[in-house]
Amino acid sequence: MDSVDLECLKRSAEWVEAGRRVLLVTVVKTWGSSPRPPGAMLAVRDDGHVVGSVSGGCIEDDLIERVRSEGLKATKCEVVTYGVSADEARRFGLPCGGTIQLVLEPLTKESGILALLREIEEGHLVARRLEMATGFATLHPAKPSDSLAFDGRTLTTIHGPRYRMLVIGASQLSKYLAQIAVGLDYQVTVCDPREEYTETWDIPGVTLVRTMPDDTAMAMKLDERCAVVALTHDPKLDDLALLEALASPAFYVGALGSRANNDKRRERLKQFELTDAQIARLHGPIGLYIGSRTPPEIAIAILAEITAVKNGVPEDARINVAIAKARQSAAATAACSVAQNA
Repeated sequence: MDSVDLECLKRSAEWVEAGRRVLLVTVVKTWGSSPRPPGAMLAVRDDGHVVGSVSGGCIEDDLIERVRSEGLKATKCEVVTYGVSADEARRFGLPCGGTIQLVLEPLTKESGILALLREIEEGHLVARRLEMATGFATLHPAKPSDSLAFDGRTLTTIHGPRYRMLVIGASQLSKYLAQIAVGLDYQVTVCDPREEYTETWDIPGVTLVRTMPDDTAMAMKLDERCAVVALTHDPKLDDLALLEALASPAFYVGALGSRANNDKRRERLKQFELTDAQIARLHGPIGLYIGSRTPPEIAIAILAEITAVKNGVPEDARINVAIAKARQSAAATAACSVAQNA
């Protein structure tokens, strides 16, 4: 689930425990263009304070005004639709005549938000099933392929990490990568058997294991919702994980290193039982080209590429490091040739 929505749940629970009245707003359906997808959440406190987001801001403003003028008197769930007419869509900042349907749920201590948060913090993927007529909610195990469902009587929302990431190496770069990936709602595992790198590891919300990378990859049972990122520069560690990852359904497999080093890596991988198609899945040099130099910038570039692959952005619409460096080299060679001939 989106980290914005997780923060929304956490703050909602705090407010309810403090005795405040809270309205939990969930996007359940959209037509046309909309700023936020189904499942996005907003919490409105009885004094108009909010956390989360369901639109570009205009719908939030309307909900805040409703709470401030009418108070939070509702005790039953309600369905509200914004943007039915073109004028209303423009009023609430919905692009291209978009329409958005929301469920407004008054929260109580019996709503089970604290129990839901405990499940999420333990790394579980869970479905919360809300009965509209009674406001009664129950929790159930969910699968990564599950999605929000709403039939007017029952609202089922999915919470917890849908994607997993295996990072090989506990370097400084790995710390930045893991921190940002957690914010993008990955369940992150960092693997490094080297004590000199793991002794000072202190990133909350990230699982650190000291087993060999190939054993870790096998134990994780990599699937189509997994990303694997090799960052050690050590073939004895990186290549072991890559062998397992490239033969798996993982949606992204990448390795840090220059073009020359990645060419050598691909030659090494050919010596094992991998097909040319499997080796071709390797992203390396890793990341989109943004001119990154520092560890935080490199982490952003890597996660930008992973996000693009996850979201189905075509390869020809992405400029990766290898292509950008090749273009730079060609430009530099051309410039040198012109200078010599001048």
